[in-house]
Amino acid sequence: MDLITSKVSKLIKKHQTNCPFKIAKNLGIVVLHEELGNFLGYYNKTFRIPFIHINEKADDKLQSFICAHELGHALLHPDANTPFLTKHTFFSTESYEKEANLFAVKLLFSEDYLLDTILISEAIQEFGVPRNVIMSFIKL
Repeated sequence: MDLITSKVSKLIKKHQTNCPFKIAKNLGIVVLHEELGNFLGYYNKTFRIPFIHINEKADDKLQSFICAHELGHALLHPDANTPFLTKHTFFSTESYEKEANLFAVKLLFSEDYLLDTILISEAIQEFGVPRNVIMSFIKL
């Protein structure tokens, strides 16, 4: 079992839910809904307080995916300042984004759910998960 799958399984078991909003609250991560323009969301820490920022204009389903993705950053990359790294260094944050997407998909959907190709379109609609994200984690 890979690190992300293991972390997600333990998280769901400990918190008795796969709801990213409930898990964030239980972990003391502040979730803010605000105007973010073209950005869907981001994670940051200020004075050791973790924050997940979600674009208030995104629909409820997409907000679940955004929260799960940013929760992935909070738990997998808690001290990474990706905007700074992207703007001021040659460090590629692409792997961080892929890991956060994988975390979100694993959190929101069970393996059995993803293996049933009939349910993939329902999954995309139910949680607003971008189709390309789902398709990158399953083999049809």
